[in-house]
Amino acid sequence: MSNEGVDKGRRRFLTATTVAVGAVGAGYVVTPFVLSMNPSARAQAAGAPVEADISKLEPGQMLTVGWRGKPVWIVRRTEENVTDLSSLDGLLTDPSSEMPQQPEYAKNVTRSIKEEYSVLVGICTHLGCSPTYRPDIGAADLGGDDWKGGFFCPCHGSKFDLAGRVYSGVPAPKNLEVPPYMFLTDSLILIGADKGAA
Repeated sequence: MSNEGVDKGRRRFLTATTVAVGAVGAGYVVTPFVLSMNPSARAQAAGAPVEADISKLEPGQMLTVGWRGKPVWIVRRTEENVTDLSSLDGLLTDPSSEMPQQPEYAKNVTRSIKEEYSVLVGICTHLGCSPTYRPDIGAADLGGDDWKGGFFCPCHGSKFDLAGRVYSGVPAPKNLEVPPYMFLTDSLILIGADKGAA
């Protein structure tokens, strides 16, 4: 067999074209598999830090923000609320926050960066119910004079003060969790990130 009538230029062109088309096709086949290894935008957003604007939050009010599928409460405490916190130590299971449920900068009587603001994950540490905000001081159904405002879990009766510290003698074994957070400005909190420091 003779190669006299073969156009070598045309053969090279067809070979190069076939290789290029094959490479593009392989790219289209491999791309979905590679992309499936990355988390989806929804999954990334579920764990991403969340900003909360507290500029309109009045003393005594609470704002709820969603983070990682959990409610996060931001409470602006009154001066009386902050003063009352130190009077509750004898009624609480872990008044000094010895159990590691908060960043180091929130291991204080207010369990917060700024004593005026409480930032807590709104899930009871007993069985995961969501307690209700009960800021009413002296509520008869919650202990009368011993109740200085806080959170009450209707599922099994656990009580927490306005710093998220659990009362003694209730089913919840631990204080409410304090998520990592930081103040971006005086009126903007970033929940889920703290840059390693307050």
